[in-house]
Amino acid sequence: MNSRQTYASHAVSLLALGLPLVGSHLAQIAISATDNIMLGRYSVESLAAVTLGWSFAFVLFIMGSGFAFGVLPMVASAVAEENPAQVRRVTRMGVWISALYGIAVMPLMIWSEHIFSLLGQDPLIGELASRYLMILSVGMAPSLIVMVLKSYLAALERTQVVLWITVFAAVLNGLLNYALIFGNFGAPELGLVGAAIASATMQVATLIVVIVYCAMATPQYALFQRLWRPDPEGFRRVFQLGWPIGLTNLAESGLFSATALMMGWVGALSLAAHGIAIQLAATTFVVHLGISQAATVRVGQAVGRKDGESLRDGAKVTVAVSAVFALLTMAVYLTVPELLLGIFLDADDPDRSAIVAIGVSLLAVAALFQLVDGAQVVALGLLRGVQDTKVPMVHAVVSYWLIGVPSCYVIGFWIGWDGVGVWLGLVVGLFCAAALMMHRFWTHVVSRLPV
Repeated sequence: MNSRQTYASHAVSLLALGLPLVGSHLAQIAISATDNIMLGRYSVESLAAVTLGWSFAFVLFIMGSGFAFGVLPMVASAVAEENPAQVRRVTRMGVWISALYGIAVMPLMIWSEHIFSLLGQDPLIGELASRYLMILSVGMAPSLIVMVLKSYLAALERTQVVLWITVFAAVLNGLLNYALIFGNFGAPELGLVGAAIASATMQVATLIVVIVYCAMATPQYALFQRLWRPDPEGFRRVFQLGWPIGLTNLAESGLFSATALMMGWVGALSLAAHGIAIQLAATTFVVHLGISQAATVRVGQAVGRKDGESLRDGAKVTVAVSAVFALLTMAVYLTVPELLLGIFLDADDPDRSAIVAIGVSLLAVAALFQLVDGAQVVALGLLRGVQDTKVPMVHAVVSYWLIGVPSCYVIGFWIGWDGVGVWLGLVVGLFCAAALMMHRFWTHVVSRLPV
């Protein structure tokens, strides 16, 4: 009897895993948006400080999150192999490494004022951002451990729980911000400090909720039993898989940070249009990210079962689903760009028409990179499923920093296409990453599977 899954069943399984992950990423975006909206209404200085502070914290976080991403395929494979001891070992050591990393970077956050001064930031904004980060540093290790446990749950196909945990965090963060920034519900008015306390409290509370859920819902893995016991081999495996993922994430986020810097050189209106367009692009990107993470789980399961046919067919479906969504997004960006941009702008803003005009051009380029941006993150997810992370890291650094950033500068300023040129350089970098990573997966992995 032929037990091969159809392409339709692969698609259903992929979306069942991936859509809750997409929802959790949208909830995560809501957390940062809530901070910005509330602090923007409190004071301009507070908004500038949290923007600077969070940008710095995000770099540290995105590097540390590589270990959580590394846990995902390892747990998925161990589950498919019916090896609960390996599930436990990998997850525990992911928790260990994330906790150690979170503690190690705390001094950088606590004494960040000196770093901001060296980077030439405004002294007042740098001092406020440092106060924000001093408190936020308490939540770094908990937030990274939550990432590890979310990866563990996703690998167990409990992605709906991951969604609801993130929604809980978003709601709690909003309530605490409302209370502690403005002094509502009888709380003191603390402004920026209140936002930091709210974020750190939310991160610790979320960790407690996740730990309780994992202990009660997955007792068969005895995840927290003898958690203090070292496992050098498990530690080494998680570390070796995770650190290249962290650097890959850093390379990609660094490319987007560099484009923001260059858009600032073009002018304030271009930077404003860039901010709106990149927010729209980031919102649609999380769909591809959720699909990519679901693909990591499904590929990891296929590896654990030694099921090459399922791996190959599932990968084809993953690429197709991502491409279909990219095409739909392209259609929206090209047909109603003014409507999308107008959501972020006051109708009475005197610069509205100029920002919209620039934004329309940027969204046309964003439509162009939907396919390649989706392709590169899906390829990464597929490669992580087979625990291939070092070569993709090299591909990311070459594509984003040796090709992408110079292309942004050359097309934007040497050729003179300004903001559109900077974004076309972004497309070049993403295209190279997508091409290299897709080529590696289909030639290095799929072509070696038995027919």
